[in-house]
Amino acid sequence: MPSTKYAAYKASKPYFDLVRKSLGDLVDGEHFFDVVADDIVYEVLYDLGWPRVIKGRAKLMESFRGYGDSIELQSADKLITHTADNGRVVVIEYEVHGTILATGVKYNNRFCSIIHIKNRKIAHWRDYMDSLAAWKALTAT
Repeated sequence: MPSTKYAAYKASKPYFDLVRKSLGDLVDGEHFFDVVADDIVYEVLYDLGWPRVIKGRAKLMESFRGYGDSIELQSADKLITHTADNGRVVVIEYEVHGTILATGVKYNNRFCSIIHIKNRKIAHWRDYMDSLAAWKALTAT
């Protein structure tokens, strides 16, 4: 991370780094939260304890702060990036690998995210994931 400004989000660093890499020079900013619009709509199409829709950068930061209390990511990889609409839409496919902190169970998941860019910031995010993989990791003992 560029500084201690985002130290509270260390558990999600591999994800943030992968997303930032995927967007390259389509956005301005060094860290994931630097490239997110103040009025972002962050939408997830699954129901596993994460809010279905988060509106605003501050609320998104608040939600990610809690993520690190449950899951610590060790890596994010297998990135495939698709750019459309002259760089205004980016679709990324990727995997994350981590640990469920309460149980020590390994967490491996696949995602597909559709990102809309406006004024060189992420304006809208729609996320799909392997819900069964998450459910198995979160309910394992």
